[in-house]
Amino acid sequence: MSLELCASIAAWRYEDLPAPVVRAVKRLLVDALAVIAGAARAPGIPELNARLARWEPGGAATGLIGKRRYSPPTAALANGAAAHALDYDDIHDAARVHSMCVVLPALLAAAEDAGPVDGKQFILGLAVGAELHARLGLACYGSLAAGWHPTTLFGSLAASIAVGRLLDFETEKLRNALGIAFHQAGGSVQSSYDGVISKRLGPGFAARDAVISAFLAADGLTGPREPLEGKAGFFALHARGDVRPELLTDGLGRTWRIEEYSLKPYPACRCNHAAIDLAVKLRDEGLAPDAIETVEIRMSEANWKLVGKPYDASLDSVVHAQFNAAYSFARALSDGRVGPKSYERPSITQPAVVSLAQRIRVVNDPAIDRDAMEPVAIQVGLRGGGSLTRSGTTLKGMTEREILDKLRGCLEFGGYPPSAAERLLELASGFDSARDAGATLVEGFPEEA
Repeated sequence: MSLELCASIAAWRYEDLPAPVVRAVKRLLVDALAVIAGAARAPGIPELNARLARWEPGGAATGLIGKRRYSPPTAALANGAAAHALDYDDIHDAARVHSMCVVLPALLAAAEDAGPVDGKQFILGLAVGAELHARLGLACYGSLAAGWHPTTLFGSLAASIAVGRLLDFETEKLRNALGIAFHQAGGSVQSSYDGVISKRLGPGFAARDAVISAFLAADGLTGPREPLEGKAGFFALHARGDVRPELLTDGLGRTWRIEEYSLKPYPACRCNHAAIDLAVKLRDEGLAPDAIETVEIRMSEANWKLVGKPYDASLDSVVHAQFNAAYSFARALSDGRVGPKSYERPSITQPAVVSLAQRIRVVNDPAIDRDAMEPVAIQVGLRGGGSLTRSGTTLKGMTEREILDKLRGCLEFGGYPPSAAERLLELASGFDSARDAGATLVEGFPEEA
């Protein structure tokens, strides 16, 4: 399977990409650039960049925040961590992967080092990485339940092939890149459970490993021959055989999973989004926080494991708030909206919101499919008696206006001019014609205000 997969990818050309796929890739690209900018002051990101800059005062690639020069693997780490820091990045709901936080940083680092690479070749690389990332997540459907962080685990494999395709590898070098990436692959979901900063580092680690894997393959180093299907390969070790390998290859190059990616309207774990939607609607209907005695939120087991803990304000943890349905619901009901400022200090310890969050219980509903992302049911007990029930089975999409507002909001939150949003949209729109994709991205990334 590994050889056949790499042979198929080696034959792809930009001209083979359907127009809707190219549009989807550009949409993911501009979203990722804005989300990276928004993370400039996010906990952990200034500290990470300061450490990396101390160790590497120069190099062939760019960390976009501060436009510091690093080695390509280090630049990929810096940009990948930033892209994931706000938990505002794209997601494939069924595969449970965020893609651009791994694939874009790896490709940018590679393009700067080995370029110039034109915009069409870069878009092809993004398409390869995002498509394989989603398909790996769908094929290894039990990974999250088994304790893996799918974005990180599958990201290094998908991005290694994406970088290889950017560098125009033939089949055998692609397989070596994939094999070396498999040799490094990891990523536990425990950081999410514990609500700690290392959660946002995982995609950076995956992007770094992808760059290293591809360039070592370029230099002639070999990797396992059967990295996916071997008896000690990825499917056997990481998926423990709980895998549908046909989902990785069936329709590859004909049926595109890229079009199934969503842009996130709220900067929090996607498992919170259905509950946030209902809270905003209840606020719009006139429900006030002080009218609430109790709330019960029912969701799937996979979601409950990630965001179902009681909210502990004493942790004063942004990541814990991002991964907490009780806080997210309380914040949305209190403000009627959720944005980057909802998950920063001191908002996450605001007494009135904490008081409401502590009256909320999140439970696993066995009637909901274990791995389902969307369904949620809420029962609100009112002070003085009575109750309200609400349910949702879909997740909020984003209009073009809402996307522009998100871009501006991210830029402003990170300390960049909000007006740069339109320039980022123009950059993505005309990216096919870029002669040097790496330089175009770095030069087009805004300067801090």
